[in-house]
Amino acid sequence: MQFEKEKVLQLCRQFSQNTLMETLEMEFTDAGEDFLVATMPVNPRVHQPMGLLHGGASVALAESVGSAASIMFINPAEEEVRGIEISANHLKSKREGLVTGTARIIHKGRTVHLWEIKITDEEGNLISLCKLTNMVLPKRK
Repeated sequence: MQFEKEKVLQLCRQFSQNTLMETLEMEFTDAGEDFLVATMPVNPRVHQPMGLLHGGASVALAESVGSAASIMFINPAEEEVRGIEISANHLKSKREGLVTGTARIIHKGRTVHLWEIKITDEEGNLISLCKLTNMVLPKRK
């Protein structure tokens, strides 16, 4: 099957409606055969009490982009994706601006996908490094 970037981005935008991704203003911005990119603004909506980007918001971005990326490798009419494990190392703080999550496939098995998600700021600084494991399941009829 030939990769269609705009089709992938449109699908990601559609399934983000009325979800956490929309609430946190995540936007899918780029895709390739083995990666997916989404951005999220850093503002009071995603701050922890000290005025910094909340680690949970970073993890939400990582899981959102990594789970969406797995959809590129399945047949959505017959299969669905579930995140089963995520880990994150928060390396740098961020008060405002934009962060970008880039998911790249590490392992693409028939039933398990492993992703590395790097969250960076506008200058390319690494904010968080995450790893996500997704399980591919048959869709319930």
